[in-house]
Amino acid sequence: MALPVNIDELLHGNTIEWDRIELKKGWNPEKILHSICAFANDFNNLDGGYIIVGVEEQNGIAKLPPLGLGPEQLDTIQKKLIELSFKIVPYYVPVSHPYLIENKHILVIWAPAGDMRPYKVPVSLSEKSTEKAWYIRRGSKTVKVKESSEDERRLVELTNRIPFDDRINHKAGLEDLDLKLIQAYLRQVKSALYEESSKISFKDLCTQMKIVKGPAENIKPTNSGLLLFNENPDTFFEGARIDVVIHKGPIGKNYTEKVFKGPVHYQIRDVLDFFKSNIIEEVVSKSEKKAEAVRFFNYPAQAIEEAIVNALYHKSYERPNPVEIQIQNDKIEILSFPGPMPPVDNQMLQNKKRIITREYRNRKLGDYFKELKLTEGRGTGLPIIYSSMEENGSPAPVFETDNDKSYFLCTLPVHPLTKSVSVSHRELRRNTDIDLNINSLEELNEYLRSGGELSWDEVGSKLRMELEELNLKILNFCQLPKSRTEILEHIGLFNNTRNFNNYVKPLIDMKWIAQTHPDKPTSKIQQYYTTELGKKLLRAVAPTNKPGTERIPLASSNIASAGYDRERMIMEIEFHDGSVYQYFDVPEKVYLELINAPSHGAYFMHEVKDRFSYNKIN
Repeated sequence: MALPVNIDELLHGNTIEWDRIELKKGWNPEKILHSICAFANDFNNLDGGYIIVGVEEQNGIAKLPPLGLGPEQLDTIQKKLIELSFKIVPYYVPVSHPYLIENKHILVIWAPAGDMRPYKVPVSLSEKSTEKAWYIRRGSKTVKVKESSEDERRLVELTNRIPFDDRINHKAGLEDLDLKLIQAYLRQVKSALYEESSKISFKDLCTQMKIVKGPAENIKPTNSGLLLFNENPDTFFEGARIDVVIHKGPIGKNYTEKVFKGPVHYQIRDVLDFFKSNIIEEVVSKSEKKAEAVRFFNYPAQAIEEAIVNALYHKSYERPNPVEIQIQNDKIEILSFPGPMPPVDNQMLQNKKRIITREYRNRKLGDYFKELKLTEGRGTGLPIIYSSMEENGSPAPVFETDNDKSYFLCTLPVHPLTKSVSVSHRELRRNTDIDLNINSLEELNEYLRSGGELSWDEVGSKLRMELEELNLKILNFCQLPKSRTEILEHIGLFNNTRNFNNYVKPLIDMKWIAQTHPDKPTSKIQQYYTTELGKKLLRAVAPTNKPGTERIPLASSNIASAGYDRERMIMEIEFHDGSVYQYFDVPEKVYLELINAPSHGAYFMHEVKDRFSYNKIN
């Protein structure tokens, strides 16, 4: 069964730090056993790591194409891996899966943090040796823990100390995890497990993703599983939400409140969409003494994104306090609870631009956020905020906590040349957008039936992704009648009752598609077609209905605007230095993902640059 990560990204170190990846050009059972033990002990709460067998290391990174393993070696190694697991005390089993990379076979061993650490393994696999020892990761190396050392003391302290997001939630059941949310995640990170997700049992899928734990007869979700893959995690964690307060003048009664709920990664995207639509604006300042205008943002989008992700990553979900964002005339304040983990204190926050803590409160969430490209890596958040503010010409951000580390406050001052924050003197650029934020199929259907005009920005990001990836695909496909088998095959799923109920029946219930023989629902010649209401939805959410390249502005410190020509499959991007590039043979999906990405610049670097042929036209 495939692993829930993108293997190409893993091999290039894009989503997992290199010190959590160990490359082995061949099978060395003793060293691999020691590394499995080290990752399972998870000395720094980084959630273990990966051992890639069949890939040589060169200057600390993977040398590609891989050396590879013979097909006959793969089966032998996987059997040996099971034997090695019995040598780990207490018992621990890593997860492995073979992959074919550039026509070479490799084996990826995933060793997540164990629940019963610390773990010991034999120092030598020689039959004469009986010595066992603890192993930990020190940077990118696996090292043996010395007896009576500080490392031994800290490792023993970690016994049965599991970060909150990786613990079992005994108040929830398997039914509280949502298959659609899981598949949307796997599809977005381009994991091979997505293709298998509709073919295996839901229980096996959740087990492979490590979002459930416990005995087979009483399996339960983990807290991170509920935070990411439950529609309403705030029912389990009161503080799993973001409260935004927009002050329209001096702090007092004249303010607007907005609450963001849902899976935590969707909260991030919805809040960022709100900022990009209503708060962030590009300002052009002209001077008689200079020929060129000065262009800047009142707030750089990347700094806001990093600050919000940082708050949701490092907050405690055991506490009822939400993340609080105060938008004032001259600054944005992002407050989370409690404060930073040791050894970080207020003095360190004031004097250092890069801070790396020894322990992380939510080790699982960090991995998910990196896979989703919401964050670049541990210890990078504050430096990115500093650099983004500096590049925009903004004052430096301010980070603070108190002596008890009961809170963490990030303050982003407005650019000094901005007269005021956009909301204070414009009552928000589009006042109606605050009240209209559609987040469910039912809300969307009710609005369409009312005859209202709909903007794509008014659809919440979770619903937007669901519509783009599946519902719109079905609606477009069924403009001519199609059978149930044809529909499910078109979206890459098997024709079975579960998939039909999950993906086709909701559209029938919404009356977006209808049966050609409604009086005989089980007819063998039954087909399904898009209704007028469904076609109205397609027209309403179409990104553009015009030929040619019409660019839309993007709130990015790098990209000024982007547009797409459907007929010619050309994506056009304008950068802030005035240059304009055309990228050829670009699928429309890439353009839609770019303009809806939480970080347009990061998406461009990972998914567009160097992947398509291009021409500079200005």
